Amino acid sequence: MRYILSPSVLATDFAVSLPASKSISNRALILRALSGSPAIGHLSDSDDTAVLIRALHGDLRGTIDIGAAGTSMRFLTAYLASFPGADVTLTGSERMLQRPIGILVDSLRRLGADIAYLGAEGFPPLRIRGKRLRGGSQTMAGNVSSQFISALLMVAPTFEEGLELHLSGKVTSIPYIEMTLSMMSSFGVESRWDRASQVIVIPSEAEYKALEQSYAVESDWSGASYWYEIAALSGRTVQLLNLPEKSLQGDARIRDYFHDLGVVTDFSDNDARLRPDPALRRESLSLDLASQPDMAQTFVATCCALGIRFNITGLHTLRIKETDRIAALETELRKLGYVVTDRDNDIMSWDGTRCQPMKQPVIDTYKDHRMALALAPLCLCSAQPLAINNPAVVTKSYPEYWNHLRAFGINIRQE
Repeated sequence: MRYILSPSVLATDFAVSLPASKSISNRALILRALSGSPAIGHLSDSDDTAVLIRALHGDLRGTIDIGAAGTSMRFLTAYLASFPGADVTLTGSERMLQRPIGILVDSLRRLGADIAYLGAEGFPPLRIRGKRLRGGSQTMAGNVSSQFISALLMVAPTFEEGLELHLSGKVTSIPYIEMTLSMMSSFGVESRWDRASQVIVIPSEAEYKALEQSYAVESDWSGASYWYEIAALSGRTVQLLNLPEKSLQGDARIRDYFHDLGVVTDFSDNDARLRPDPALRRESLSLDLASQPDMAQTFVATCCALGIRFNITGLHTLRIKETDRIAALETELRKLGYVVTDRDNDIMSWDGTRCQPMKQPVIDTYKDHRMALALAPLCLCSAQPLAINNPAVVTKSYPEYWNHLRAFGINIRQE
């Protein structure tokens, strides 16, 4: 399936209700299962969250197929390994079987887990036989996916000896680790994080407590980023409903980054109002997105469309996402006339170099929701309609995205 996008009569002051945060929802589901708490309020309606709900409420003996849900693969690996009586084959999509998980499995094995690879060493599918794990001291590289670290931390209160986690090297995606520890505290588990020595301690006496009322999930700052892009490219004011100014989400920094792209954020009654101000735009930017790697596609696409040169670092995890996002971005933006380059497996840059765009550009999404979400708004500044292949991929994190774009005034027809 293919969508053809072109701007029509755009709303002048548009309000949108964002989806719930997928990152918070998925952590909350694991913490609810570990604590026996009530149902979670305002859960994400994303595919990834639905997969995790089915897994946690299903039979923990047999096969669990999580499809393309990377967070579910990491969180469930740790959860099932520490769940006595679980006997599961954990598998996923073709791309999921190419995404490394060896760092997490090795750590769990050293803590006493019974996990076997059923295919290539270091990759799913996994055969997991759950039991109470010993725990103790453990070392993990700090520059790996924060989901490996969070997966280990969340199950640590079930370990016999607790967990003393040493993070080696530069620690990236710190906001996601902070989110995990803050949410664990809400469910009764206190931790210690010595930033100087990079050691996180979950004491052996730590124990989850059931909440008396449901845990409320924040709206999604990742989803908000696409509306910052739309505001910047369209010049229209956009109001994001129920978006907290004080947030657990590291992606809330997007409001600061987009200030340099000419979008001002005003908060009132827990809503965010995005007000374009082109006079604020910088001619060039240097930015480290190590703590917000999921924002790379949005930021790169917006900068190109606005003619803002950039140098973005901290992108080393993008190669092992739903697709190789660095390569995918370079390929698709070239179709639109932008020559973006990368180096050192960590940096993307654009010096303003242009090439001849395709006459009828068709954007491939690589089974990656963020490729569709971030590149679709470029129809606002395209000389001709923009085609998006496999648009349904957005259901992974933002199922109502296309309906929201239609309401904003973008014409979308199916081909």
